[in-house]
Amino acid sequence: MEALTKMKSLIKDVEVIPVRVALNKTFKGSHYYMTHRCTIITRITTEDGVVGEIYNGDEMEEAQAQIIKMITNEMAPLIKGKNIFQVNKIWEELLPFTFDILADRKIALQALACIDSAIYDAIGKTLSIPLYQLWGGYQEKLPVMLIGGYYQEGVEYDPEAIKEDIESYKELGVAGVKFKVGGRKPEIDAKRVEIARLAAGEEFIIAVDANQGWTVMEALHFAERIKDYNIRWFEEPCHWYNDKTMMRDVRFMSGIPITGGQSEVSAAACIELMKAGSIDVCNFDASWGAGPTAWKQAAAASWALGIQMAHHEEPQVSAHLLASIPNGTYLEVFHPDRDPLFYNIIENRNPFINGYYEVPNGHGFGIELNRSYVDKHRLDK
Repeated sequence: MEALTKMKSLIKDVEVIPVRVALNKTFKGSHYYMTHRCTIITRITTEDGVVGEIYNGDEMEEAQAQIIKMITNEMAPLIKGKNIFQVNKIWEELLPFTFDILADRKIALQALACIDSAIYDAIGKTLSIPLYQLWGGYQEKLPVMLIGGYYQEGVEYDPEAIKEDIESYKELGVAGVKFKVGGRKPEIDAKRVEIARLAAGEEFIIAVDANQGWTVMEALHFAERIKDYNIRWFEEPCHWYNDKTMMRDVRFMSGIPITGGQSEVSAAACIELMKAGSIDVCNFDASWGAGPTAWKQAAAASWALGIQMAHHEEPQVSAHLLASIPNGTYLEVFHPDRDPLFYNIIENRNPFINGYYEVPNGHGFGIELNRSYVDKHRLDK
């Protein structure tokens, strides 16, 4: 402790690196598609020489450039000289960047998330402790759920392709799949889920994710057809414009647990979903919603209200958040084809063993970045 009291822990420098990797095929969900995996690496160096470093988000081109511009030109000058252990104060001082009603609030929220995450990595490294222990240390490993079941181009569904996908997920060693639905008629997507369940067997976990693709009636039609397939949860079943009420209706009438929260950009909005009875599981995204500081606000409320917590994607960040609480659920990952970053940018990534991922026990987020991979795919050089 004496050594710590002598450390200044003041922010000396802030660096951001845009990264973009082309995917080997297009991945299509209900009403969207992905051709690249993008991210932003944020490095915060303290006067003691500690480097907090982590990557966040998956924003393409213009949005990525806007986030980097806001961090570099507006946020970084304000936080230089600040003490990393005043992380809540720094977060509050940066929050007003989200107040401009004529600007894209999501840009500021994601910029704040990048800084907040890197500061926490620096805190963990300064204290020589993994963040999941600093935040509560409830468990050391997490079951892994792979986001998959994407649509095949040009056909309503291909049974053999679905079976091959499920087999490839099982070969990776994960515990289950979050299967994409919501982009076809309910009866077609129900048939796709039936094929997936038969291919997976009863022990393999299956959740379904409509990405806000349906009306209440369509979601209920689908839910009725999959009720016997042991579905872990039904994520974002209904359209965005009245989703709090519609998710509640689907939850009450279908009997299938409902997950939501990833489309919210504040902890308060997630808490409103909980209070409204709209969700059983909250999958708020720290990289979209202002960082670990905000996610922990939602998680504290979920614990008190008896709601489970998940995290939308971002395993490099979410592992420590989910492992720190008693009501955490699954670590969400992609197949290597959909997220080459997680499998290539992390030098010391832990393997999936019997469906589980051991949370990195290094200091901070506990990951070491592959410098050559970063240099190959960075956009600023």
